[in-house]
Amino acid sequence: MFEDVLHERGAELHRVELDEGESMPDWRAFDAIVAMGGPMSVNDEAELPWLADEKRVIGEAVRGGKPYWGVCLGVQLLASSLGGSVYPGPRPEVGLLPIDLTDEGRADPVFGQVQRDLVTLQWHGDTFDLPAGAVRLASSPAYANQAFRFERAYGVQFHLELSAEMAREWAEVPEYVASLERTLGADGAPAFLADIERNADAMRSEGRALFERWLDRVALAA
Repeated sequence: MFEDVLHERGAELHRVELDEGESMPDWRAFDAIVAMGGPMSVNDEAELPWLADEKRVIGEAVRGGKPYWGVCLGVQLLASSLGGSVYPGPRPEVGLLPIDLTDEGRADPVFGQVQRDLVTLQWHGDTFDLPAGAVRLASSPAYANQAFRFERAYGVQFHLELSAEMAREWAEVPEYVASLERTLGADGAPAFLADIERNADAMRSEGRALFERWLDRVALAA
């Protein structure tokens, strides 16, 4: 969905898949960075050494004023790159669950129009501490840090971009299957996927509006 919006705006996209062995480009050559999710932890540097380089580049780019949008692993990479700790939460947060804006979130130019108790797709086991200088924008009952901003960088722990088809693809990833089974039980996955299918269009509509506000009011703002 984020790609759809960017294509509609005439953006030229350069996809980088570091986990597939692609090299990190110079961040200075780009107008903005969008970092998505993955089943790994940002702390898995021993097994996945490209994570260290990615965090270094994100930190340099964000502190250099580059607009950044991070989702799930992307928000944890942002937090870690700015000095925040990332660690396992008390239990995996999996399901279609509400978030609520903080006072700062309600006053934020990107998040201020988000509805109260917005239903989001949560599918993660790690959480993070806010780095110094960050502003918390949203929380959930289980995880205090669901969204934050740092200068022109925004990160969200939840998903609003997911389609039912994408959810079914994710359900084939062993790490995600294990997370589902730990949280929802062995028989919980079919009901979870059906719930996503019923709510995907509404969530994607909210996600599109949120991303467009970030583009218009942050990434493209003078």
